[in-house]
Amino acid sequence: MQNLLEDCGIKLTSVVSDFLGVSGRRMLEALIGGTRDPKVLAELAAPNLRTRREVLVEALTGYFTDHHALLARTMLDRIDEATAMERRLNARIEAHVRSFQRQVELLATIPRVSAHTAEVILAEIGADITRFPSAGHLASWAGLCPGNHESAGKSPSGRTRPGDPWLKGVLGQAAISVCRTKATYLAARYRRLVGRRGRRRALVALQHSIIVSIWQMFTHDKEYADLGGDYFLERTGKTRATRRLVSQLNHLGFQVSLQPVGAT
Repeated sequence: MQNLLEDCGIKLTSVVSDFLGVSGRRMLEALIGGTRDPKVLAELAAPNLRTRREVLVEALTGYFTDHHALLARTMLDRIDEATAMERRLNARIEAHVRSFQRQVELLATIPRVSAHTAEVILAEIGADITRFPSAGHLASWAGLCPGNHESAGKSPSGRTRPGDPWLKGVLGQAAISVCRTKATYLAARYRRLVGRRGRRRALVALQHSIIVSIWQMFTHDKEYADLGGDYFLERTGKTRATRRLVSQLNHLGFQVSLQPVGAT
């Protein structure tokens, strides 16, 4: 649809963020119905867009023909059919998931795990977590454990096995989203690994952490407990980190005097 509008010189997408939204749909329906006057079309926009009327009129100035109208009508009908099918499928999914609401609620406590992600995870691993004796079994089944490829005493690759592609897909999206958060354990783990292992391996490590947490949550019926962004700093010890940072500053030619926050 966007390419079709560009073809006839209409730059609606440069003014309206969602050209299939309320305002965009009104203008498209008017174009298909035979209205070609850009000033009349601009009046169909929502009040917040009418303040940019001059820009909107310029964007709606083109050569939209009857042939373009036929193609646009066909595309909009297909979009409406797909949207209606999506609503029906979502209603069906909600009806099935309603019996497993507790598991969905548990999954939603993981940072950046959306309702859709929770539904896919539940659909793939199931609600009966007892099928997996341990978190390692679940991670291995999902294909989120390092591969064990050894030949003549050497391990040339630690590539993960294929596993469940749909589960790995949504966990990958969740890992990409959570690595951008602040003050969370998963984000701290990502930053700790990305420098020396690379972005791809760091994301796989986050997926592994998430799947292990899911096994623990389902097994013990407990919500996700975030260890915090300072977990690794606390684990290695503040004294060790302080000594390392002071040593670096001394190496750069500075003499440092430390004083605890709040001390007088």
